[in-house]
Amino acid sequence: MIAETESYRPPQRGLVQAFVKYREVGIVLILVVLSALVSLRNPAFLSLNNFRDILLNISILVIVALAQSMVIITRGIDLSVGSIIGLTAMMVSFTVAAFPSLPPILTIPLGMALGAALGSLNGLIIAGGGAPPIIATLGTLSIYRGLIFLYSGSKSTINAFEMPPGFRQLAKGAPLGVPNLILFAIVVAIAVYYFLRYTRTGRDIYTVGSNPDAARFAGIPMQRIIFLVYVISGLLCGLAGVLWAARFESAQTNTALGFELQTVAAPVVGGVSTLGGSGTVVGVVLGAFLLGIITNALTLVQISPFWQLAAQGFLILLAVLADALIVGRLQRFSARKLR
Repeated sequence: MIAETESYRPPQRGLVQAFVKYREVGIVLILVVLSALVSLRNPAFLSLNNFRDILLNISILVIVALAQSMVIITRGIDLSVGSIIGLTAMMVSFTVAAFPSLPPILTIPLGMALGAALGSLNGLIIAGGGAPPIIATLGTLSIYRGLIFLYSGSKSTINAFEMPPGFRQLAKGAPLGVPNLILFAIVVAIAVYYFLRYTRTGRDIYTVGSNPDAARFAGIPMQRIIFLVYVISGLLCGLAGVLWAARFESAQTNTALGFELQTVAAPVVGGVSTLGGSGTVVGVVLGAFLLGIITNALTLVQISPFWQLAAQGFLILLAVLADALIVGRLQRFSARKLR
């Protein structure tokens, strides 16, 4: 995949592309330096098994972060992703426990359909009702989390022994030598890359986030585009819910609780502008990988988990400040050109 970005701000296009390109290079440099420093403290960090574990740990994050990135590109945010994952994981787990003969592969479209239905409610509230995305998805975050408790009733956990072996192999199997979980993340990344770069709808997503007024003038169906990104977000969260249950061999009422922070951090750190209109699949994957490296490194050097959350928060603040600085410079540059 080529590190490029689509941005529909004609006077600023070259500068935005350069900024995102250098940000991605910067992330790679940070990854190299961080890996070298941690390996000095613990040589096991550079082992193949450890990097395999890192990739496994970020695979679900990559899937959901790519969905979140499309929402952010349209100047929105989806805070309900963790609750959608949890509700989907619980519902699918109950289904496979009740019907152990169900072919495991069918749980994937089942989970994605459930997730898409939940995402469509977000889309209706935001695109149809005009509600601010942060308020709407904050509300559905609580609603969907409450539904997990309501659906599970007195049984708050589905354990491994209640799940058929075939279902657990959806995430743990490696028939091609590469764990299925990593393959799922790769396939989703390729699909999202193609969708955003080579389809008209994908380009419209960038246009809506970059310049809403120009999008309206061009006749782009903005409400339909905004509704679509929330449906896609829900759909990929549904897939993530199935994989989450299969990987951890359980579904609980607190599944993916707080996961939304990471799904916002990965795109923002990877160069998806919080002001909308720009971002790349490569950047999102690099952002997720950086978060995975930090979490793994802090664990290996036996540093408190508190600092993992602190590091994520620091990276978000740093990325947002970088966006604010670059946008300010671009605006001043455009103002000088117009004089």
